[in-house]
Amino acid sequence: MVRASRRRRVTRLRVGDDGAVEVNARADTIAGEEPLELRLNGRPFTVTMRTPGDDFDLAAGFLVSEGVVSSMDHIAGLRYGPGVHADGRASYNIVEVTLAPGVAPPDTSAERHVYTSSSCGICGTASIEAVTKTSAFDVARDGLRMTAAQLLALPEALRAEQSLFSSTGGVHAAGLFALDADGPRLLCLREDVGRHNAVDKVVGWALRTNLVPARNTVLQVSGRASFELVQKAHLAGIPALAAVSAPSSLAVELADQAGITLAGFSRGRSVNLYTRADRVRTD
Repeated sequence: MVRASRRRRVTRLRVGDDGAVEVNARADTIAGEEPLELRLNGRPFTVTMRTPGDDFDLAAGFLVSEGVVSSMDHIAGLRYGPGVHADGRASYNIVEVTLAPGVAPPDTSAERHVYTSSSCGICGTASIEAVTKTSAFDVARDGLRMTAAQLLALPEALRAEQSLFSSTGGVHAAGLFALDADGPRLLCLREDVGRHNAVDKVVGWALRTNLVPARNTVLQVSGRASFELVQKAHLAGIPALAAVSAPSSLAVELADQAGITLAGFSRGRSVNLYTRADRVRTD
């Protein structure tokens, strides 16, 4: 059984107005973090640190982000590989993916090094040319339209469903939304210690439910909008990415080239639109 969080005894210090230190022992909930090894066609492909849970989504989404697959038809099998903890419990820390016949494995020149941290989106990429990947989907022609109120409602809608963050305060979140007349409709939310993992888990869910390309959707993330997150949205056919914090310059450039609507600093009653502002109605 995988556990997304752990309980641990901690010592809490609190300094009063008079400078006195109050010491209390208490139980605290901590976000889980364990390595996940991804094996592709029987060969080790990468190891990433992640919050256990939704591992098949993570594996599938990672392969979308690497440009290996763009349809569930490209994956013949997903299963946990062998592995145990020191106490003999199954670790569920190995996922084996079998590609469908005719699907080419990734070029070895573009493979990552063995280890990827939970905070990294493209760590270990072997060359600069391998960083930017070509999407199978033309998101620039996506017919997504939304109101400013719908866009601004997404961060609160995301936060309301972040159960793991509520108990630990230590994970990122990504949510895929459809925009209905009655307001945002959450299709999928995933949480993880790694913000890139959270997005990969959402993308993997979309792939496994045959929603890739994810047309007419918005990907809302709890942190900043990096180049890697824009690229993941592009490869999954998601036409809009919104973040509560800032985008990077390269993220804006890629979103502009791809035709993705990129929103940043989406908080309360204001939001900055960096690209494809025409998708957001202001009338």
